[in-house]
Amino acid sequence: MESLATNHKTLHVLMFPWLAHGHISPYVELAKRLTKRNFIIHLCSTPANLSSIKHKIGEKYALSIHLVELHLPTLPKLPPCHHTTNGLPPDLMPILKLAFEMSKPNFNRILETIRPDLLIYDFLQPWAPLAASRYGIPAVEFITSSSTMTAYMFHFFLRPNLEFPFENISYRDYELVHRANLLPLDERIKRDAFEGIHRSNNIILIKGFREIESKYSDYLSTMLGKKIVPVGPLVQDPIQEFEDPLEIIKWLDKKPKNSTVFVSFGSEYFLKQEETQELAHGLELSNINFIWVVRFPKGEKRTLEQVLPSGFLERVRDRGLVLEGWAPQAQILGHENIGGFVSHCGCSSMMESMKFGVPIIAMPMHLDQPLNARLLEEIGVGVEVVRNGLGRLDKEEVAAVIRRVVAEDGGEGVRRNAKLMSEKIKEKGDEEIDEVVEEFVKLCKKKGNGFH
Repeated sequence: MESLATNHKTLHVLMFPWLAHGHISPYVELAKRLTKRNFIIHLCSTPANLSSIKHKIGEKYALSIHLVELHLPTLPKLPPCHHTTNGLPPDLMPILKLAFEMSKPNFNRILETIRPDLLIYDFLQPWAPLAASRYGIPAVEFITSSSTMTAYMFHFFLRPNLEFPFENISYRDYELVHRANLLPLDERIKRDAFEGIHRSNNIILIKGFREIESKYSDYLSTMLGKKIVPVGPLVQDPIQEFEDPLEIIKWLDKKPKNSTVFVSFGSEYFLKQEETQELAHGLELSNINFIWVVRFPKGEKRTLEQVLPSGFLERVRDRGLVLEGWAPQAQILGHENIGGFVSHCGCSSMMESMKFGVPIIAMPMHLDQPLNARLLEEIGVGVEVVRNGLGRLDKEEVAAVIRRVVAEDGGEGVRRNAKLMSEKIKEKGDEEIDEVVEEFVKLCKKKGNGFH
């Protein structure tokens, strides 16, 4: 396998992820791993996204990862600074999707200019491999969701009247509205999903690894008639991005080992006022140290003092750090004093937590997150904060789960499992990437066998 990973001509790959950080980040990490195996990567996204990931490329990858700007048309309410889902107000998401679709001519010009050996494209972008086929360029779909979530979704599309064959993976009654939003019976979405799969040459790449999701990836492969190739967790290394340690890290350095929880809900979900209040009270009741990253949509003029309970910041000042907007998540999760991660269970956050051996306090919000939370409980590396019958968070439950996972005897099992999972991931290294390279080399040798 090693010889195949290195003994081939330099291959140029154009990567084309959706405009969300949770999609772009795994594409960047896959790009880094491929450059070690004689690949040149051209990563295509909007300037708004590329400006936020330049520091992840740095000088180390500057010669092997090239950033390619895709310009979207400027539509009403959607200036170029909004050509990203990061911080995008939810009501602008349909407009962003429309602008992305309207960028097809610009993408075609990029394809014609670069003429890569291979295209890697994202879910629901079937027009990208179709464009590549006109130049004889093979294309492979890379799905950044888990195999579990993807298998559930295609089961719903293909076998809507049958129960999903894995009983642990399901939506709770109060989450059925999220399932309805995630899996709309929209014929165009179904068509795009299946055309994207059909146009992927031989294989489908998917984030994750077989040890935790083999039965779901096998079921997915059977449904789709394609080989499912996991690419590993694709977690960035917790590098220190600044010369001097950040104040956050200095603060964390002073806490006892495994004593602190990190609280973050990704770049695209914004807590409702009620959720913010209940979570704040839960953190206060838990008596556990915490770092909490609070985000607001772009253009929203709320302050921390306005959304948090009255007097909260003063009462928790010795053991709680509340930040607005951003924190170096990988660096924090990799710190020895972190003992738990209060997470929405987005796929990237889930993988990061497992890589660093941090047990998860699962607080799924919408879309695929509830199913990811069930998977974490199934493999024993997380405990979910279950909401009440109306789907509302309860501060007592929030506090109880945090205490159990981080400090109490009842959480010993999940803490141990999280450490064992981290060791397993470190032992594996990037072995999945060798299989990816093998499949890519095969495809590029058969270059020109496109479809129409």
